[in-house]
Amino acid sequence: MKKMLTAAISRVLSGVTQKPASRVLAASCKYSNSATFEIKKCGLYRLEEGPPVTTMLTREDGLKYYKMMQTVRRMELKADQLYKQKFIRGFCHLCDGQEACCVGLEAGINPTDHVITSYRAHGFSYTRGLTVRSILAELTGRRGGCAKGKGGSMHMYAKNFYGGNGIVGAQGPLGAGVALACKYKGNNEVCLTLYGDGAANQGQIAEAYNMAALWNLPCIFICENNRYGMGTSVERAAANTDYYKRGNFIPGLRVDGMDILCVREATKFAADYCRSGKGPILMELLTYRYHGHSMSDPGISYRTREEIQSVRSKSDPIMLLKDKMVNNKLASVEELKEIDVEVRKEIDDAAQFAMTDPEPPLEELGHHIYSSNPPFDIRGANQWIKFQSIS
Repeated sequence: MKKMLTAAISRVLSGVTQKPASRVLAASCKYSNSATFEIKKCGLYRLEEGPPVTTMLTREDGLKYYKMMQTVRRMELKADQLYKQKFIRGFCHLCDGQEACCVGLEAGINPTDHVITSYRAHGFSYTRGLTVRSILAELTGRRGGCAKGKGGSMHMYAKNFYGGNGIVGAQGPLGAGVALACKYKGNNEVCLTLYGDGAANQGQIAEAYNMAALWNLPCIFICENNRYGMGTSVERAAANTDYYKRGNFIPGLRVDGMDILCVREATKFAADYCRSGKGPILMELLTYRYHGHSMSDPGISYRTREEIQSVRSKSDPIMLLKDKMVNNKLASVEELKEIDVEVRKEIDDAAQFAMTDPEPPLEELGHHIYSSNPPFDIRGANQWIKFQSIS
């Protein structure tokens, strides 16, 4: 009888999965459910009051933001590696250092709202719902990419996300057009129209401002000011570097773009402003990119290594969020390290897929020109080569 009892207990214990020590340690910690933080006051233009200077962060949201920012960071570093290994060719603009912008903006709007941006689009592609696998596969030109391998770095799309636009500033008028559609349909949605400090000097941006203000469109114009337009500093390129005032007749906010909570609260404020029928508003996000303008730019001919390292050590957006969460008992260092490990594995798996997935066949070159159209023939490189276009 004693032997039977011992055998039964042994079978039960053998079926119990042992948790890693770090998981047990993390689970045993007593976390706070939320914490309140003071955030930097926004600069205001033609506004009597702006976003709040305090905000609450829940543990759930904090962990979500941390994982999303780490994913964007690791994805961009992996893209750098794949580019240097020649799996990725052509233009490739990375956004590491600017993670608080794409994640914070998404946290401040609804999934049904709209986003359009420049060619530095990988982070926004992810926060708008694309998988890391589909983004990296698009970068390597494979069939499993989000645009089936035919868009590349600058032309990625998702539901309510309109790219990724290769022409500097071209997304400005397009974003105003999306906002016009929102107003026409009366669906209480807004459009985030992003561009860089370099594109802010484009005439078409000013034209989009004018049209949006004239027609009272629910458009949030957002200048991601990372201090350099290609290799030219803002001081050398612009007579007026107060980009949040560039709208002239449009109200503006200057926001700390390295603090995700500042970005989130400013975005909520701007979205509420547009939804209330007051027309467009302009946001300037003060941010920084660690890589050069593109992969062909080493990024140190017009700025020093010391400048880049200073920003990394003092203002890194992931570090700032991590410190807030750990110091206020929203998470432990061990728990965040586990998230880092999970993210690295996801990125490595996605990269392996992006390197091994087949390229699209040549006969698909003409597909998807139209979203819904009967099949038709299109001419190739000469009049004797024909491709069929299928929606």
